[in-house]
Formats: sequence, structure tokens, C-alpha cells
Amino acid sequence: CEELIFQRLSSSRRRHHLMIKRLVILFAIIFSVATCFQPPQKTSRMTEPKTIFPLSSNEEDASERRKVGILRVDGPDRKGIVAAFAQVLYGHGCGIVESEQHTDGESNRFFQRIVFDYSDMVTDRHTLEFGIKEVKERLEMDAEVNWNDRRKRVAIMVSKYDHALWELLLRHQAGELDCEISCILSNHPDLQQVADTFRVPFHVYKMTKETKAEVEAEQLKLLKEHYDVDLVILARYMQIISGNFCDTFPYKVINIHHSFLPAFVGAKPYHRAHQRGVKLIGATAHYATSDLDEGPIIDQDINRVSHRDAVEDLIRKGRTLEKNTLVSAVKAHLEDRVIVYDNKTVVFDT
Repeated sequence: CEELIFQRLSSSRRRHHLMIKRLVILFAIIFSVATCFQPPQKTSRMTEPKTIFPLSSNEEDASERRKVGILRVDGPDRKGIVAAFAQVLYGHGCGIVESEQHTDGESNRFFQRIVFDYSDMVTDRHTLEFGIKEVKERLEMDAEVNWNDRRKRVAIMVSKYDHALWELLLRHQAGELDCEISCILSNHPDLQQVADTFRVPFHVYKMTKETKAEVEAEQLKLLKEHYDVDLVILARYMQIISGNFCDTFPYKVINIHHSFLPAFVGAKPYHRAHQRGVKLIGATAHYATSDLDEGPIIDQDINRVSHRDAVEDLIRKGRTLEKNTLVSAVKAHLEDRVIVYDNKTVVFDT
């Protein structure tokens, strides 16, 4: 029937009919080939949206962290120190990733920081620590190992100034500070909203001269027994902590002082700097000790000022110095790049 109809069509209509028939066959072939080679469909999985400011309790599981430890060494300088510690690490199957050293010529004291990979360690931690102990005792050195299998727990103490607190929390949220911010303590409720923004527990301890010792004892109990913190940061905390507080956290309390120490120790350094007509202002991050603003200095920075700057200008320019210097010092401490000696510090770059 189809052939009879085709014969009765004119030649032009015949060609048109053949063209359509060929196109239909061609499309059918293309479709069948595409179906055969079509990749399998991936099933989509819904993910929960991330919060802008996650909880500070972000401690990773030990198995998820890189198996990279840090060994810090200091003591009398002599031949063979570098080789001895390198050999003990190698003998236990550890590889040295980074190493930096310094010798103080005046005191003839040697300092070294070694970053080592223990993912292929052929013994265990206890055995390696025993080997390091044997070497340090033989060479009359001090040595400290941090296996770096957990983040350090940090507490921040503040009053009413918020610039240093914001900087610490933002840098932490950005992943620049490898730590867990466990809590924020203050003697005023003003910065509660900042802590809530980052979902960090905020504790207010109102303090007077009469209650200072009692309140500080409560703070120490909270920090040691409840949070078990490794570091306390005084982010413009406008209270003088006691010697007992410093002894409870030896070289684990970092303070930011708003002057280039040892100049202008104590209160209102910007006002006194303005009265003195200085041409430079600075900020100093140091470990807090029982001697006010006399602890080992970790980091400092400066900025130029002129006779045109009022006290308010010095304070404004100083805020940037304070927050950046504090973050730099905290980062160095968290990364075990600081060694304290003779009320001074060696701060390694790596």
C-alpha cells in the first residue's frame, strides 16, 4: 500500500518524502546510541547548611590530625646535639619535617625546634620519650615533646574593650589559630553579645578590691577543673592578675600591653606617650608574671605618630597594633615556636 501511494506521488514530493523518512531513521539511531552510553545518574545528598560562626568546640578526633609532633630542646651548647636528637628520632622510624636552631653566644645556650612525622614510627610514644629523655640527660639539656594529637584549649579574659577579642575569634573562625576556644571570662557583661555570636560560653565575675582574691580563686577553679585550659589570653583584661594566677599557669598566660615595653609600664601608656611627645607607639605581647608588665616578650610592633596626633589618635592607631601583635604571639605559642629562658624568649619562624 505504501509503495502504491509512493508511485502516485510526484517526483518532488517523492524526494521530500524520502528526506523525512531518512531523518526519522537518523534520529532514531542517534537516540539509541546516546541511551547506551549515558553515564549512571548520581544520587544527590542533602547537606545541612553550615553556620557562619561555628561552635568553638571543634576538637578533631586524634585519628584525623596529622601525626606530626614537635620537639623543643634547650641547654648548654656543645657538639653533637643536633646529631643526637636526629639519630634518636630516626632510630624510632620518625622523619624530620622541619628543624630550626639558635645559639645564644653570650650565655652559650643552644635552642632547637624539630617538627617530626611519626606516622611510620616503628616503636611507640613511651619508648621514643624514654629515648629522648636518655639523650637530654646525657647532654644536660631540657627537652619537651608535643605529640600534637589534640588542639590546645584556650580561655580569653576581657573587660570592655572588644577589638582584641573580635580579632581572636575571627582569626580562629578562619582557621588561623589551631586551638579550641573553651570560654570567655570577663569582669563586665558588656561583651556577652560577642561571645554569643561565636557561641562561646561567657562567664561574668564582678570584682572589687575586697572580693578580688575570692573571685580569682573561682576563676582558677573554672579554668583548671571545668575547662582544663592550656592557655589563658588577657585580651585587654583591665585587672591585674595575682602571682598565684601566674604560677598556676606558668608561661601560659599571654597579655597584650598597649605600649612598646619596657617604655610606659602600667596604666594609660598612650596618655603618657603623648605627654612625652613620642614619635613611635607600640604594642607588646608577653607572658604574664608576678612582675607587672615585666614578663618575657613574645612579639612587638610599632607605628609612627607625630605632633599632630592627639591622645585619641594614638589610641585608634594602637588598636590595630594591639590585636595583630596579640594574634601573632598566640599563634607562636600554639605552634610551640616559643622557648623561654632568662626572662627572654626565642621565637622560631617555622
